[in-house]
Amino acid sequence: MYRQTLAILLASATLAACGSRPENPVDYVTYRDEPLVKQVENGMTMQRVIAIGGSPSSVIDLPHGGTCNNYVLNRDGHQQAYYVRFDATGHVDDKGFKTCKQRQEDQDATHGA
Repeated sequence: MYRQTLAILLASATLAACGSRPENPVDYVTYRDEPLVKQVENGMTMQRVIAIGGSPSSVIDLPHGGTCNNYVLNRDGHQQAYYVRFDATGHVDDKGFKTCKQRQEDQDATHGA
């Protein structure tokens, strides 16, 4: 139990340094077995992602090309936002436990856009 708590605290501290809205490591532990989280990898095609996770709840066009799919993960009555972002060629280049909008806001904040 001590090691689990220490690992979560360490992950939280690490993520806190990575952006204005860090992802919660508990989300990963809770949803790690969901197909979108477990199977989707960088470089995968959009068609493959949709085959794994189904249709997204919304699709956002990105300002510099590419798209971002918003999904809602459900587990034990709880919902969690999850995004899968695609580059201009239609391949996964990022994913995580936020909405596409939150991801873009974080990127803008860290790059001073």
